[in-house]
Amino acid sequence: MRHRSLLVLTTVITTGALTLTACGSRDGGDSKDNGGGKKTTVIIGVDAPLTGSLSALGQGIKNSVDLAAKTANKNNEVPGIEFKVEALDDQAVPASGQANATKLVGNKDVLGVVGPLNSGVAQQMQGVFASANLAQVSPANTNPALSQGDNWGKGEFKRGFKTYFRTAATDVVQGKFAAQYLFKDAGKKKVFIVDDKQTYGAGLAAIFAEEFKKLGGEVVGTDHVTVKETDFSSTADKVKSSGADSVYFGGQYPEGGLLADQIKKTGANVPLMGGDGIQDPAFISASGEANEGDLATSIGYPVEKLDTAKKFIEDYKTEGYKDPYAAYGGYSYDAGWAVIQAVKAAVAANSGKLPTDARAKVVEALGKVSFEGVTGKVAFDEYGDTTNKQLTVYKVEGGKWVDVKSDTFNQ
Repeated sequence: MRHRSLLVLTTVITTGALTLTACGSRDGGDSKDNGGGKKTTVIIGVDAPLTGSLSALGQGIKNSVDLAAKTANKNNEVPGIEFKVEALDDQAVPASGQANATKLVGNKDVLGVVGPLNSGVAQQMQGVFASANLAQVSPANTNPALSQGDNWGKGEFKRGFKTYFRTAATDVVQGKFAAQYLFKDAGKKKVFIVDDKQTYGAGLAAIFAEEFKKLGGEVVGTDHVTVKETDFSSTADKVKSSGADSVYFGGQYPEGGLLADQIKKTGANVPLMGGDGIQDPAFISASGEANEGDLATSIGYPVEKLDTAKKFIEDYKTEGYKDPYAAYGGYSYDAGWAVIQAVKAAVAANSGKLPTDARAKVVEALGKVSFEGVTGKVAFDEYGDTTNKQLTVYKVEGGKWVDVKSDTFNQ
């Protein structure tokens, strides 16, 4: 029989903090275990957009990390340790993410952070975490510079922050994979490229463009849109007059869905393709026109089809979370579990107790973790990047995203 732990929610309105506890204790520091002994509290921070247009993804991230913490507590994964989750809302705004990073650093019980969703937000958080030796594992960041340095495109790889890790593959992998599919599998030769001028979108579009041209394709036009705007008719008109047989969009689903809609309303019957930022049901619902044939790449294989994800899906449903785990749920659970395994290693190496330099020891242990997670093998390379390079192409069919090709990408 499944035992459901008592969930305690404490909301601090002035800071946007949401603390999730998988036990009955409301107190920080120590709590009692089932045997009446004391347990040391370890907090896993979460930073994600919990409100706003990307909240569907952010809530899935938060809930999945919460599930990892609950599972660890239930199974007594780390004897003597009780895990709690503190989730902060960055609203996809870099300055908010930086403020959240400062807040999490200030709480001595926080030994690892999962997030953020957006690469642009991560850029403002990395330095804050590094200065405090606090581990950060993103389930969604894909910009290569975050782990490989600003000159990665020149073949000069330098890890800037030893505290930064991610369970998502980079845009180097995703952008090339998308270009190869659109050119070779979909047979498109003339693409119009649009991006949202953000770190993620512009970076992904640039990598896609380079690979598409290398394959022999033609970029017949480029344009930019502004986040949170809704009228992209001028861009749509440019697409139609360009003679493009396809569109590639570097950005997120709120703008991507509207752009696809407005392009089709011009009479241009061409597919729009994007990255994992558009692979969400909200992309489809944002469009008044049928999205049949639109494409998106996403990191990893479909969670629903992985044997390793069956328990995660079942447990997530059992917990009764209001929001779905969405695109990054599996990667968020794995990111949270990686932090838990790093804490476990640090405790085991210190005679069963949390070391005084716990944050440093957790960072060190994270680089060595290796386990079978929800999304497959979880481990990190010398840059803190995931060693899992699996990707999937999705296509809109019958008003839903349907996976049409999954593969392991080798650069």
